[in-house]
Amino acid sequence: MPLDVICVGVATVDTIAVVPEMPGADDRVVAEPFVTACGGPAATAAVALARLGARVGFCGVVGDDDAGRLVRAGFEREGVDTTWLRTVPGQPTTTSMVIAARSSGTRAIVTTPQYAPGPQAVPVDAAAWLHADQTGYRSALTAARAAAAAGARRPKLSVDAGNPIPGLDLDGVDLYVPTTAALAREFGTDDVDDGLRAAAKAGAGAVVATAGSTGSHVLDGDDVAVVAPFRVEVASTIGAGDVFHGALLAGLVAGGSLTEAARLANAVAALSCRALDGRSAIPNRAEADAFLLAETPDARPPRHDTGDTHDE
Repeated sequence: MPLDVICVGVATVDTIAVVPEMPGADDRVVAEPFVTACGGPAATAAVALARLGARVGFCGVVGDDDAGRLVRAGFEREGVDTTWLRTVPGQPTTTSMVIAARSSGTRAIVTTPQYAPGPQAVPVDAAAWLHADQTGYRSALTAARAAAAAGARRPKLSVDAGNPIPGLDLDGVDLYVPTTAALAREFGTDDVDDGLRAAAKAGAGAVVATAGSTGSHVLDGDDVAVVAPFRVEVASTIGAGDVFHGALLAGLVAGGSLTEAARLANAVAALSCRALDGRSAIPNRAEADAFLLAETPDARPPRHDTGDTHDE
């Protein structure tokens, strides 16, 4: 039976350092004990999907090093299918250093090169959806278009565009999910509704823009809706945007409307912020549903963003 989603892109191992203030040039600061955790936009989306009960796989590359083994073991522990996770001898796994400042809620990320799977490695016949981050976008789009040109069944394509994607082409993209800032940069307008409609005109089948402290903006057909955020006690927003993408797709594959899926995604992204890393506090579906029943979306600005922050 085909999977619900295969996530295509980068998987990383992150070292997270929490400091009182963001250091400047030549500063020396004392951090809280470092935390090591797996990350990456598509990879964290895959974990969120698995936690929420979706059948999900990951397509990407890691090295034959300790970090690569940690990535693979993490996926397997979560129930993410690693059939399409390739280990490349001699190639280092992508690693990142994340410096997070408690006083401002800001962060700085230093990452090593990211490696994409080739289009031929993307399994277009193995899932109903492909979900690609900025690293996997080009390969996923090329593979999906090739399948369509050959008359084969083409999976739906979801694109996480929170990070810059040079040469973005939305023709054939079924679900385009940028941040509101990325949407403004891409289409040259600060009006979110205008940006959503411009993205649809450019070819996107449906568009959701994440806005952190003000929730998410949904364009489905001709209708635009703002889906309010949820208020939680925040330890960190690392990976919250990546979690949002996975939860959004989990809501869709479970049969929800785009607006219903965005509400689920807002809640799951918020709950993921309860821990320092981007994964350990992602809820399962029962916990997410209980939260949605008990809580109401919060019109007040939350203490920190809960859906607009990406790992890489």
